[in-house]
Amino acid sequence: MSADLGPSWAATAAAVDRAAANFLDTVSDRLPGLLPGRDHTVVFAALGRLAGGVDDTAGRAAALAVLARAHRGVGLLPQHADLLGDALLAAVARENRAHWTAALATGWERGLRRAVTAVRRAAARVGDGPAWWRAEVVAHDRAADGVAVLTVRPRRPLPYRPGQAVPVCAPSRPGAWRWYSPANAPRPDGTMELHVRAVAAGTVSGALVDDGVRPGEPLLLGPPCGISLLLDPSPWHDLLLVAGGTGLAPLRALVEQLAAAPDGRRVTLVAGARTPAGLYDRATLAELEAAHEWLTVVPAYSHDPAAGPAEQGDALTVALRHHTGDQEVHLCGPPPMVAGARLRLLAAGVPADRIHLPDTFDR
Repeated sequence: MSADLGPSWAATAAAVDRAAANFLDTVSDRLPGLLPGRDHTVVFAALGRLAGGVDDTAGRAAALAVLARAHRGVGLLPQHADLLGDALLAAVARENRAHWTAALATGWERGLRRAVTAVRRAAARVGDGPAWWRAEVVAHDRAADGVAVLTVRPRRPLPYRPGQAVPVCAPSRPGAWRWYSPANAPRPDGTMELHVRAVAAGTVSGALVDDGVRPGEPLLLGPPCGISLLLDPSPWHDLLLVAGGTGLAPLRALVEQLAAAPDGRRVTLVAGARTPAGLYDRATLAELEAAHEWLTVVPAYSHDPAAGPAEQGDALTVALRHHTGDQEVHLCGPPPMVAGARLRLLAAGVPADRIHLPDTFDR
């Protein structure tokens, strides 16, 4: 039976600065200069969580996107990855020396082998570029119960396309990365909006919404990923955008992209929430609709008996009432909504090549 590595990683993360310093000392003794200054803590924490198996699939994929870029960025060779694994194992053992067992050692060795193999494979697929961008929170607004809108400014330009997602890490959750999509098209000042719903205490989303991430505080942003929600540059079809909850973010970015360069497409954006109080971005959506005659915004309320008949139902149910035979459908929302969307859209007669759902990042 394999050992549960979660508690030993939690003990290590509780002293992450000390543990990362020990990690760097071990690496530097054997190969000075391998890790650039300040990078060792980010690499240590992400690799530790990955090896410890403490994240879900999406969290592991977000960490892999960062580590794969770091692997390419510092020119790691196979023996370098082994060195990092050995150094990490020594640091974890030191932080858990009172409870260290042969079973834990074996479990961590296996976890590190899996993690290093995954990073190598991912590095072969990703392009070159920074592994992460240091950013500053410039605004934090509680937009609704359990939802925050953060405006962040990277210290150097972070190129992304509307519809993509970026891994985000909060300092209070070292090594934990989660995907969030910018809710705006790229701006001249480089700022981006992140729409975050708090899932649970102790998570990245909880840290971003509830745990005091305020203006002036730092965040780390990883490399942009995903192509499934990107707009087709050829405007052959009108658009039906279907958003559930904070899945609105990448779809609003698509609207802003078209607002900057209208191409004749008409756009219907269905924004779903349980009740009107949960439709957290109503003011911005109203401004966009008022400014652009080609845009129609339709609210959808799944748990509001007072809503009008045209607004009652989950986002996809309401959206299908507005579907015409000549639309591309882009949909983003909570995992259960996305999981069942393709079959519902196909059953409604939407051709498979006109259905665009978010990348799962499960690779």
